[in-house]
Amino acid sequence: MSTLVAISGLGIVCLLLEILNLRKILVPVVLLGLVGILGMTITEFYLGEPFIGSDKYNMIVSTGYSQGFSILFIILAIFIIVMSPKFYQEKITKIADYVAIKVFLLAGAVAMVSFGNMAMFFLGIEVLSIAAYVLASSEPKNLRSNEAGMKYFIMGAFASSFILFGIALVYGAIGSFDPSVIGSAVASQNGILPFWFDLGFAMIIVGLLFKASIAPFHFWAPDVYEGSPTLVTALMSTLVKVAAIATLCKIVIVMTPGITPMFQVVIIILSILSMTVGNITALRQTNIKRMMAYSGISHAGFMIMGLLAVGGPSNSVLYYAAAYSLAGVAAFAVIMAVCRGKDNEDISNFKGLAKRQPLLTAAMIGALLSLGGIPMFAGFFAKLFMFSEMLQAGHLILVIFGILNSIVAVYYYFGIVNVMFVRENENEPLKVPAEYKFVAVAAILLNLLLGIFPSIIMGLKL
Repeated sequence: MSTLVAISGLGIVCLLLEILNLRKILVPVVLLGLVGILGMTITEFYLGEPFIGSDKYNMIVSTGYSQGFSILFIILAIFIIVMSPKFYQEKITKIADYVAIKVFLLAGAVAMVSFGNMAMFFLGIEVLSIAAYVLASSEPKNLRSNEAGMKYFIMGAFASSFILFGIALVYGAIGSFDPSVIGSAVASQNGILPFWFDLGFAMIIVGLLFKASIAPFHFWAPDVYEGSPTLVTALMSTLVKVAAIATLCKIVIVMTPGITPMFQVVIIILSILSMTVGNITALRQTNIKRMMAYSGISHAGFMIMGLLAVGGPSNSVLYYAAAYSLAGVAAFAVIMAVCRGKDNEDISNFKGLAKRQPLLTAAMIGALLSLGGIPMFAGFFAKLFMFSEMLQAGHLILVIFGILNSIVAVYYYFGIVNVMFVRENENEPLKVPAEYKFVAVAAILLNLLLGIFPSIIMGLKL
């Protein structure tokens, strides 16, 4: 509760600083505020008690699971906002708008994983989604940005309507918006509920699958990622995607006493489909933002494996989310540096990067190695922990498809590495803002730290 209140208050402070014409200190104030909120959330996690108790309506519930993901969201938001001043330097007079929207998006993500009532669950999704729609179309003179914003809005509204109708059907069957009451009712009636409960639950899941861009509900993602401003694409491919998957896992945990065999089959099919479609399609991409979109679809397939773990989603989902999102932020920091001032994000822009910017090259290689699941980086252990849980649950087929897809992913990731060492353009100067370098290096070092000490997350009691 205190984390959500603090983040929402920080968003209001952003707007007040704009009104008072203090935009020069806006980004430092926001970053200090986020660091303070991060420290408060970590303190709450280890104390086991929130600074602000739950309200009497139980709208927000602080648990180890919600706090763990909230910490990850705040870290990702800090990285994104550090890069904002340079990215928006040509529109610096509007910096307060961009930063405030990102802060409110963060508030929506925290509400999504902290909900104690289905009304707050839907409110969190809408706050996050509306902020993302605005950011996707935040370049009104760019046709690609307009297209991205419109596609994202239409598909997002479609998914939200599914979720809202599903919540209404679940309420009609149970008579409560409280997930714990819903779960208890399902358990006590041994699954004998009106058919519209199953229909409503399925609609909620389908809506979240759209939000997380899991195949076959992924078709909007590549166009939206390519057309959106690159900083917004970084935000959507990391924070927004991880928030949707974390919420999907929580919905399954709190609303069902156990996953039925039929639901297991559906998750297995969706996981295999997401991994395979994402990786196979990524092989043919020449635009690196589209390639990262398909890569994200593939990683979403890995993350939903956690739904099948014995005892339900565990630390491995948070660990995978952290490994993926940190590598993604590092990669996008390099992409923004390399494609800065260009009218496209083709992979050919990376030619000669090893000679021009060795530090950025090292960060990009580290990010791609982590995404490909190469040892020492957190991405390797994320897949290892997920595969071991699938073997324990008896889902060997997922492990086989996961390994095969990892091999395919390594192929196109190393294609980018190969391009960076091509000598063409090696004498062309490349001036990179220090903020981009800082984020790329800091994010990949955190990823490496999680790879060396996986117990940082795996040892937590969520």
